[in-house]
Formats: sequence, structure tokens, C-alpha cells
Amino acid sequence: MAGTGVARARSYKDLEVWRKGLALAKSVYQATAKFPMEEKFGLVSQMRRAAVSIPSNIAEGQARQGTREYLHFLSHPSGSLAELETQLLLSVELGYCDRAGADGIAAGITELQKMLAAIRRTLSIAGPLATNH
Repeated sequence: MAGTGVARARSYKDLEVWRKGLALAKSVYQATAKFPMEEKFGLVSQMRRAAVSIPSNIAEGQARQGTREYLHFLSHPSGSLAELETQLLLSVELGYCDRAGADGIAAGITELQKMLAAIRRTLSIAGPLATNH
């Protein structure tokens, strides 16, 4: 598992993918603060929930004892990234988010998708008996 830091991580806080997920969530919160008030319980709430679930599920998965559980939990942030990307595209189409702000968030989404895919590949190669501690 060289290069991913997966095997050496003692805490989810040690994982670069978790730190980047947290930064993405912060960016989403900052961007959605500018959305119209009528979207507070609509698109804003959905985007924030999807964004927060990314680092949350990475943390929960890393805290699990086995590779199989970790892999299961890594599928959740992947789904949340796709959900967030869709919501981001809609927010641009509706004029709630400017292209520059959306591009930064979109780049973070793409980077996290790649990182999660790499971790899943590494963990799959390690086999079901490996632990993530």
C-alpha cells in the first residue's frame, strides 16, 4: 500500500483524502452561503449534506477494523461526490454559483474521485484479511 498512506494511518486525520474532503466541504459551505434564501432548505441543504458526508464516511471507514468494511464505507463518499457534482452543475445553471467558484469545487471533486479510486484499488489488491491500521 505504498504511496497511499492507507496502511500507516493511525487516524483518519492522517489521511490526505480526508483532509481534502474536509476542505471541499468548507468550500461548499462558503459557496452556498451566497445562494438565495429560498434555497436554504433545498439545494443548499442537499449540497452541504453531500459535502459533509464525504469526509465523514472516509473517517468512519478508516476507523473500521477490516479492509472489507473500509471498502464498503469508501463507496459512500464516491456516491456523495457524484451527487454533489450534479447539484453543483444545477446551481451554475440556475445562476446561484459563479463559474469560478464552481470550477474550484469541481476540481476538488475530481481530485477526490481519483484519490478514492486509488485507495479502493490498493485495498482490493491487499485482500480481505488486511487491516487498515
